[in-house]
Amino acid sequence: MLPLGFLVLFFAWPVAAIIGRGFGSGGVGTAIGDPLTWKLAGFTVASAGVSTIVAVLAGLPVAFLLARVKLPGVSLVRTLVLVPFVLPTVVVGLAFRALWPDGGLLPLVLANAFFNVAVVARTVSGLWSHLDPRTVDAARALGASPWRAFRSVTLPALAPAIASSAAVVFLFCATSFGVVLILGGAKYRTLETEIYLRTVELLDLSGAAALSLVQFAAVIAALVVGALARRRRENAVRLRSGSETARRPRGGEWWAVSAGLAVIALLMTPIVALLLESVSTSDGWSLAGYEALAGHGSRGALQVSGWDAASMSLRTAFDATMLAMIIGVLASVVLVALRRTPGRLARGMGETMDAALMLPLGVSAVTVGFGYLVTLDALPGDLRTSPLLVPLAQALVIIPLIVRMVLPVLRSVDIRLRQAASTLGASPGRVWREIDLPLTARSLVAAAGFGYVVALGEFGATSFLARPDAPTLPVAVATLISRPGELNNQMAYAACALLMIVTVVAVVLIDRFGAVRGQNSVGEF
Repeated sequence: MLPLGFLVLFFAWPVAAIIGRGFGSGGVGTAIGDPLTWKLAGFTVASAGVSTIVAVLAGLPVAFLLARVKLPGVSLVRTLVLVPFVLPTVVVGLAFRALWPDGGLLPLVLANAFFNVAVVARTVSGLWSHLDPRTVDAARALGASPWRAFRSVTLPALAPAIASSAAVVFLFCATSFGVVLILGGAKYRTLETEIYLRTVELLDLSGAAALSLVQFAAVIAALVVGALARRRRENAVRLRSGSETARRPRGGEWWAVSAGLAVIALLMTPIVALLLESVSTSDGWSLAGYEALAGHGSRGALQVSGWDAASMSLRTAFDATMLAMIIGVLASVVLVALRRTPGRLARGMGETMDAALMLPLGVSAVTVGFGYLVTLDALPGDLRTSPLLVPLAQALVIIPLIVRMVLPVLRSVDIRLRQAASTLGASPGRVWREIDLPLTARSLVAAAGFGYVVALGEFGATSFLARPDAPTLPVAVATLISRPGELNNQMAYAACALLMIVTVVAVVLIDRFGAVRGQNSVGEF
């Protein structure tokens, strides 16, 4: 009841309130009939689709490198490919703006793909490593070329993982906010940024509600496709050999290895550009931006210092992570129990709850944030003025990620161990403490660290809810780049560099700590 109650209270109720207000004003029908609405929807779907294709094409050679190649440095590649996925959106936006100062459609598409190469690479490699290489060897022995063997044997077997990861990538790209806001400007707007514009600047709730409904329909479709593909992938993994399949490349496989390494080099390019931009000024190299973080920026751009904003980010992310871990772990335990319960009803309940837990990833963060301001005054204590407001919104974003990381680990616990402990008289609580917890502790810590990093860089809902006197660092960065002055720009790049360094260090520690044999740190995507 606790996970479902949290979803109802802090997700379904605020979103329904905003949509209800839109319908109440009578403008939803007009907005849905407006050609501009469908033009925005078309651009959102098209740009997300192109970004998804780029991410899949870039992720496949990296997946081969992770699944089939046994060379020094592959473990480093496994960590590096995960870094872009958890970088804050404002960091990625400014990193690509360092390469394309004027923004535009190309950097926007590439930035969204940049985020999600890890989802494709880590998800597909998880299945690829379980495929029996003897099937490809048999095809080659019968005269098939390497390309035909891949196209006829390997690619169909990988299709469930590719479809599952593509659905999730499309979902992330279609709901991208910070990247589109920074790189798209006023010329390129998606449903997410238009919802923000109509809610915050135009107060057009009916129009925002109509766009939210269109976006919600696209999200449901992506979630259904992802769930079906994920189920097919689980069945495929159970049917394949779990033996070691990585080996030294030979022949044409070196081309795939080179392509994978080239993708990693390209992923590192925006990161290097951001670091260089943070120490570059019109007068040459300088640390002025880092030194200015102790102040409030040029002409008082910030109401607090940069270091105060960083401190607020750390505290808020900690609160959000603790809350998300409680809800996410409980939800995962329930989903595992429902999966192990015989009968269609239990399975149907589990699949419905699983899909419901993913919904916050696809609903506009601005819609949720505005819904909080509309509804949460009805709760005791008026949470709208509470310091817990931002952690609640951030927890809602990272709960699905934690569930996707924890759920496969809990499912992998041998049920016979639990049954033996129960037979010997252990209570359910003791079974969890003596069996489940020791086997899943490393993964739980890794999930908490992963959630903390994502919360640290969350921008969508936080940009709407954070007060000017208590901004998080991503919100402060967005404020700085919107104000004139070279010092403000340098402060923004310096803050982004610090966020990026913290993220990279955290990802390395998480990947090393949570790297259990056969486990995918990205989770069950």
